Amino acid sequence: MRKRVTKHVPNAITCANLFSGCIGIVLAFQDNLIFAAYCIFLAAIFDFFDGLASRVLQSFSNIGKDLDSLADMVSFGVLPSVILYKLFLLAPQIGSVSTYLNFAAFLIPVFSALRLAKFNNDVRQAESFIGLPTPANAILIASLPFIVKDYPYLWRDYVLNPYFLACFVLLMCFLLVVELPLMSLKFKSRDREKNIYRYLLLLFSAILILFFKFAAIPVVIAIYIALSVIQLKFTTS
Repeated sequence: MRKRVTKHVPNAITCANLFSGCIGIVLAFQDNLIFAAYCIFLAAIFDFFDGLASRVLQSFSNIGKDLDSLADMVSFGVLPSVILYKLFLLAPQIGSVSTYLNFAAFLIPVFSALRLAKFNNDVRQAESFIGLPTPANAILIASLPFIVKDYPYLWRDYVLNPYFLACFVLLMCFLLVVELPLMSLKFKSRDREKNIYRYLLLLFSAILILFFKFAAIPVVIAIYIALSVIQLKFTTS
């Protein structure tokens, strides 16, 4: 009986991820972008713990794998695209630029779907990622409403610019599917040498977030990509 119950724990956590994403979409369409962004962070926490629960409980299944991708598609694909769509509409110049440019935001779930499909079928991604993971992409997008709110005089005019947002969407779509190996954040051993880049990422992230809060997230993602490239260069040379 206990084994039957624990078997469903990871899927229950995955469903919580999906539920968070659905609530976030509603909040985003209600123009509550801050709480919609919090839903992405909450979904990311559930996404981390469903994988952890699967490993701890040794509960793996094809249904769980597919459910995880479907939940990620909503929470890290559709929800961030709705936030971007709303940011496009908040841009003062959007009316004079194009009334259709804001729909570029929905390229994010298209490329997120491609990213997730590749991940499920690419044996190379057992130990690392190929392309930016959808949760990282979503968390980066979730930081934008906070940057606009916390730094209105410094960043508002840059973030709420349709040209910036369009270029940002294209960049994130490219990073989702680019053939670039990126390190996994899972610590599978206690070997300091093997985990040195993960430790560096955690150290830089903690310092930056401590001082700059959500505005640090784009820099953290950039550092993550840079450290992954450095790690790849040294491990293959």
